[in-house]
Amino acid sequence: MVEMRKLRVGLDVNDQGALLATLHVRPVLVERIVTAQFQDPLICTLRLEVENGDRTDYSVRNDGALMVGTRLYVPNDQTLKREILEEAHSSAFAMHPGSTKMYYTLKEHYWWPFMKKEIAEYVSKCLICQQVKAERQKPSGLLQPLPIPEWKWERITMDFVFKLPRTQNKHDGVWVIVDRLTKSAHFLPVRANYTLNKLAKIFIDEIVRLHGVPVTIVSR
Repeated sequence: MVEMRKLRVGLDVNDQGALLATLHVRPVLVERIVTAQFQDPLICTLRLEVENGDRTDYSVRNDGALMVGTRLYVPNDQTLKREILEEAHSSAFAMHPGSTKMYYTLKEHYWWPFMKKEIAEYVSKCLICQQVKAERQKPSGLLQPLPIPEWKWERITMDFVFKLPRTQNKHDGVWVIVDRLTKSAHFLPVRANYTLNKLAKIFIDEIVRLHGVPVTIVSR
């Protein structure tokens, strides 16, 4: 993650009278977050509780910043949050990551309530992501209606209904077979553990024997 950083130069004189220069690099955004913390009433209250030993789920850094573990607590400042999100999503090196990847990147440095939800909402509103989002499914064609039956029991539908109360013959399901033309139906008692050979025999004995071999079978 790339941030703008502030460069500070410190000057000092040692015991021998030599001039020493020290450089301090500090992220500008982080500094603004820490400054905003001191203006947030909730964070000020939490900081005071930590300092009094009443809270152990937060900690206070040497510069007074409130931390959640190793992460910086971001105050409820919409401008700051938006800058953080834009930096992690739209900067030159971010390349518009998805919400999950963006969340795992930001959670290493920052924390605020409902952070994951706000990241997902931000990514979902990104116009660039919507324009270049790849379609992962084949385009669906037009719906194809089923042909109209011309004779009874030539075209049928079937479905199973299981987890019914067990009968005396230990049947726990019903095999529903419907003629698409007349809407007449057979309700055949079956068991959930029936094999395909068993079901085929029932179909021949109860359907083919009475109506012949169907032309088409539609099953859900």
